[in-house]
Amino acid sequence: MKFSVFFVVAAAVCSGFTDEHRHDHPEQMPFDYVKFPYEQPLYRTSTGEVTADAIFSGITTFAKLPWVQCLNRQHDVPVDIAFLGAPFDTGTSYRPGARFGPSGIRAGSRRLNLYGGYNVPLEANPFKSGQRIVDCGDIPVSPYDSAYAVKQIEASHRSILQRTAFSPMANDSETGEALEAIALDVFGGAPSDTAAVNHGTYFWHASQEGLIKNGSSIHGAIRTTLSGLEDYEVDDEVGFQRIEAREIDTLGVNGIIQKIHETVGHRPVYLSIDIDSIDPAFAPATGTPETGGWTTRELRAILRGLDGLQIVSADLVEVAPAYDTNAELTTMAAADVLFEVLTVMTKNPLGKVKSRTE
Repeated sequence: MKFSVFFVVAAAVCSGFTDEHRHDHPEQMPFDYVKFPYEQPLYRTSTGEVTADAIFSGITTFAKLPWVQCLNRQHDVPVDIAFLGAPFDTGTSYRPGARFGPSGIRAGSRRLNLYGGYNVPLEANPFKSGQRIVDCGDIPVSPYDSAYAVKQIEASHRSILQRTAFSPMANDSETGEALEAIALDVFGGAPSDTAAVNHGTYFWHASQEGLIKNGSSIHGAIRTTLSGLEDYEVDDEVGFQRIEAREIDTLGVNGIIQKIHETVGHRPVYLSIDIDSIDPAFAPATGTPETGGWTTRELRAILRGLDGLQIVSADLVEVAPAYDTNAELTTMAAADVLFEVLTVMTKNPLGKVKSRTE
């Protein structure tokens, strides 16, 4: 998995967010703007059925979700789940172009809501979960300075995570107590601090900052060559277990799902998905393609198997639309992967017992 451009699904927390420099502007809503996710797009028939017109009209947001300017004038709009793009690929080691990933994924997601959005295997419709799900657009990211870009991305994520949640939480199923929303706040050498920030070092940095619990994290679909076995030793020290891509032939999809659940347990989870975990036969548009990956069907099945985990937030990275086919194989796959993640998140709302945090 790499860290260059990501499209984040973020869960909101209950603390408020204010901006001392807020300026009041008149509301400017684009045509066909839908403020809340359960107010489905326009262009329906008299029976309420979505028509094909809906996917070609209006601005292109993820799955035609409402557009909220979360990072500026609408910073105080409560949300539960937000899609946020980071158009950034400085630091990639092979193909550039993933800075266009967020817009490509949005284009690939246009049809997700065409037939209503019901996820048959997971038996749920995330768009009708009652949670406020929005598209927050993209973070303004510098293409010239990777260290500064990381600061921009971090600040934008913090502003999203600190905003008020929209949906009231239920009670804990075991104790009956009230719940409140929850969120958690050397590859290639590093001749300088700037060079140390690249798409192969993100988990190492996260471990150094104490963001990863040793032993409860896991890599999947690993299959690239190594500089040596010491690469695995470093991975072990950081605290990651591994599932090699080829193990799907012996463990099967269910075995991989079981291993992930056993490793993660009931802890809050951050899920990072690299599009190149899918074989380039199914997702060619990526900066670092590696043959021998999982199929789109296999990855989607594995993600559905994460049902029950408390996913705090998730990202999908490395989509570089310039290398895609005219059929949009990769961007559609990316959108469908995020749809699976979204469904799991809406089925498993995050919460912690309020009395234990006061």
